[in-house]
Amino acid sequence: MKHNLNLFILFFFAMIFFIFGWVSHSSYSPVHKIEKPSLLKQIKQAKELRVVLLNASSSYYIGPNGAEGFEYELLKSYAEHLSVELNITVVNTVQEAIEKVKDSSINIVSAALTKTPLREKRFNFGPSYFEVQQQLICNRSMIRAKTFPRTLEDLKGLDIKVGEDTSYSETIRSLVADGFDINVTFTSAYSTEELLEQVSSHTIDCTLADSNIYALNLPYYPEMDMAFTISKREQLAWVFPVPSRELKVDMYTWLNDFNQRGKMAELKDHYYSNAYFFDYYDNTMYYKRIKQRLSKYKKIFQEAGKKYTIPWKLLAAISYQESHWNPNAKSFTGVRGMMMLTNATAKLLGIKNRVDPKQSIVGGTRHIKQMIKFVPKEVRGENRLKFALAAYNVGMGHIHDARKLAKRLGYNQNIWSDLKQVLPLLSKKKYYKTLKYGYARGEEPVKYVESIYKYRDILENYDKYTKAKKK
Repeated sequence: MKHNLNLFILFFFAMIFFIFGWVSHSSYSPVHKIEKPSLLKQIKQAKELRVVLLNASSSYYIGPNGAEGFEYELLKSYAEHLSVELNITVVNTVQEAIEKVKDSSINIVSAALTKTPLREKRFNFGPSYFEVQQQLICNRSMIRAKTFPRTLEDLKGLDIKVGEDTSYSETIRSLVADGFDINVTFTSAYSTEELLEQVSSHTIDCTLADSNIYALNLPYYPEMDMAFTISKREQLAWVFPVPSRELKVDMYTWLNDFNQRGKMAELKDHYYSNAYFFDYYDNTMYYKRIKQRLSKYKKIFQEAGKKYTIPWKLLAAISYQESHWNPNAKSFTGVRGMMMLTNATAKLLGIKNRVDPKQSIVGGTRHIKQMIKFVPKEVRGENRLKFALAAYNVGMGHIHDARKLAKRLGYNQNIWSDLKQVLPLLSKKKYYKTLKYGYARGEEPVKYVESIYKYRDILENYDKYTKAKKK
């Protein structure tokens, strides 16, 4: 009996201690609660902002002076704001970019993605940074053939192709669901830019493109034209694979300040002003500037041309293409002067003042002469100068890529007439994804070289006309 009583007392006190301990533990709140750092803090701690960028003219590409692109510049500025490095993962299509949204190791996906109702259900969007409208783009010859569409009803019977998993495919599917008769092909094989090229060559009748992409490509595909706007104003925005309130708030605050300081306007002007107000050859203005400006610098061009054995009229044409003979010319990226030299190039050439006409012209001529030396020895004659000029515009790395591609495709890699057929292929995913330096707006160096020689020809004809008039 006594033994049972002792067991009962022991059990009773054990229960008391258990209940007391459980209550104490439940009511205890640690002073230092361990929390996982926010995504913004993780980025700062890692000193690295990991982003996905679309390899395209509106987003990111390698230009003559390195990485360029509107979206790249924005994210580079934000990385500088955070005092971290920008780590870039490049994709070739919107579909590939959307796949990367599933990757939690990525901080931001930037691929000219519009905020559509369907996407807002799927993705965690951040701040909007650009406003666009979807436009129907068709071949200009259809105007003469009286098949150029003016309304949605006119789309019946036309050959239309748009990218799969794009905002354009959402729009077309919505129109078909509403009863519009549209013959459309959805493709993952081509980028929007490649489809615009197909419209210009009339491989297809029409495609859809955002207004900014159409504007950027219009100078290079002149046989296309905008039929009509097919959407309301839409916002391009970044996507966060991992939800982060702090990161989103910080980006909104930074972007607002970026706008307030006029940096956004400056960036848009750099990438889009020439696109919206484009003219290949403004002959009237060119003749006017020959009279008003060239006479001031003609002697410098002649002396530099003689010293470095490059025709002075060609040097003058290069300078006009670069700066319109404005010694104070300056671009958003910091290139300056008559020959639009970068600060790094100027230092290598020993130039102390890039806005000094003589230093700029002589320095630019020396730089072109150096570029000629970098052209492979197999390239001969006038071809060497044209190759060098193309490299001056797009970078020697892309010229090497184009030569490799030319050889692969059966072209002569050592002559300009063949290389200029291949350079535009550097903007096509099928080709650039196999090359070392990737995407390049290959149309641009072709236009650049052809424009320079056109300006030179005008200058030579003007000179002959002036001499004849004096007799």
